[in-house]
Amino acid sequence: MHGYEYLLILAFFALVLLPAPLLGRFYYNVMEGKRTFLTPVMGPVERICYRLSGVDPAVEQNWKTYTIALLAFNLAGFVVLFAILLMQGSLPLNPQGLPGMEWSLAFNTAMSFVTNTNWQSYSGEASLSYLSQMAGLTVQNFVSAATGIAVLVAFCRGISRRSTQHLGNFWADMTRATLYGLLPMCIILALFLVWQGVPQTFAHYVDAVTLQGTDQTIPLGPAASQIAIKQLGTNGGGFFGVNSAHPFENPTIWSNLFELVSIILIPAALVFTFGHYVKDMRQSRAIIACMLALFLIGGATAMWAEYQPNPALNIASVEQTAPMEGKETRFGTTATVLWAATTTAASNGSVNGMHDSLNPLTGMIALANMMVGEVIFGGVGAGLYGMLLNVLIAVFLAGLMIGRTPEYLGKKLQAREVKLLVATLIVMPVGVLVFGALAASLPGPAGAISNPGAHGFSQLLYAYTSATANNGSAFGGFSANTTFHNLMLGLSMFIGRFGYILPVLALAGSLAAKKTSPLGQNSFPTHGPLFVTLLTVTILLVGGLTFLPTLALGPIAEHLSLGF
Repeated sequence: MHGYEYLLILAFFALVLLPAPLLGRFYYNVMEGKRTFLTPVMGPVERICYRLSGVDPAVEQNWKTYTIALLAFNLAGFVVLFAILLMQGSLPLNPQGLPGMEWSLAFNTAMSFVTNTNWQSYSGEASLSYLSQMAGLTVQNFVSAATGIAVLVAFCRGISRRSTQHLGNFWADMTRATLYGLLPMCIILALFLVWQGVPQTFAHYVDAVTLQGTDQTIPLGPAASQIAIKQLGTNGGGFFGVNSAHPFENPTIWSNLFELVSIILIPAALVFTFGHYVKDMRQSRAIIACMLALFLIGGATAMWAEYQPNPALNIASVEQTAPMEGKETRFGTTATVLWAATTTAASNGSVNGMHDSLNPLTGMIALANMMVGEVIFGGVGAGLYGMLLNVLIAVFLAGLMIGRTPEYLGKKLQAREVKLLVATLIVMPVGVLVFGALAASLPGPAGAISNPGAHGFSQLLYAYTSATANNGSAFGGFSANTTFHNLMLGLSMFIGRFGYILPVLALAGSLAAKKTSPLGQNSFPTHGPLFVTLLTVTILLVGGLTFLPTLALGPIAEHLSLGF
């Protein structure tokens, strides 16, 4: 590695962690309806939204009403997006005259963007009109991210409030998360990307002649606006087929850095938002320490693994043989590995290189980041409520070890809460192991694998892990655009999203109704190094015991076969 690559890593962590506490406080004020510096601008817009929709933001909902509103909103979004994709050939803003999507691909794509997964079994510039990209995908990028924030703040209120049935108002939370929390930052990032060279236009594609004399069609479109929210909303779906490896999505080293930072900027900030809700910033520091520990363990392992030369080349110099296959040569190996570790830790799914070309252990880290669930920063909102589920599991295990009723911040965890926690533990295994096993065992679906042996198994495993973890990245070479995989991956995305959201909201309602017991000398502290260690080990053990056999059949077997 060179000096500028170390500077890239330092700049990345500085730009993520330094503004996180301030941004976290801003999100707390926004979601609780307090005045911020954006209130003079966005306040009138917010009130107009409430007036047009007939919503009274002061009227709070219990967890069941909150859940029904959330499900109804997401169902409506799915239906509208599905219809746009099917009928895009007859809709405006389609200068290339692209036809409507095939129904199973439209189902998969609609489910993908509604669940904040952004799995793409298509190439955007060859399959989608400008209207589909904007009114369909970009809109869902905003509202799916805002849904994650809404669920998180409802959970935070459930933990911090006592003896109440109220968790807030879903419609108000959605509106505030979109208007204050996502839109202004996306406008700034989109303008920055336009400055760097990302197109934002309704012009037709451009026909050109290359230096070799061959014809080439250069795709254009309103790309910058979608790229901004795909990163800041941890969505990840690219405007173009090769995502952020495309020079129109990611033209310079500066766009690469700020797009990379944007992936986990909001998830890191929301950790500090939680601290403001529970009035104890030590809890935020403990959680961010666990996230960073997991991220650094995975990132350092991936970086080391990717710089190992292939033994078959029989060349001693690691510096000269760091593999460049599948890397974007403008950015190099370090930038690609850092992006791969970040995008899979944050359930973002965008890529600036080809994950299929990663060394086996690097690919394994990408898989492991997703297999532990959305907890290593994770998606916007979803990452923190996923981590808080693991916090409650760790507290339960600690209670078993010391012989006390487990409690978190004065709220006792009883049978109902433990059952809901157990329900969340089966989400990833069902989507990855059950659906993946079906895909691997049936002759037709298994034909989507393009490589033999362990690497081919890794392709399939990665696809179903990515879908269930609501990530959206993929090993290239897996032909997912079939009716079976479109439907099964869509079902995996649905389970991976709402299989967590429903228990989380039920937990929030159950915890909000409880009284808070005062913390005493015998209470188990959840903010010190001991708890951070327990939480980290809990996450690794749960993920390891569940998925280690599949990793052994895939990337570990492939690594051993190389003769390292």
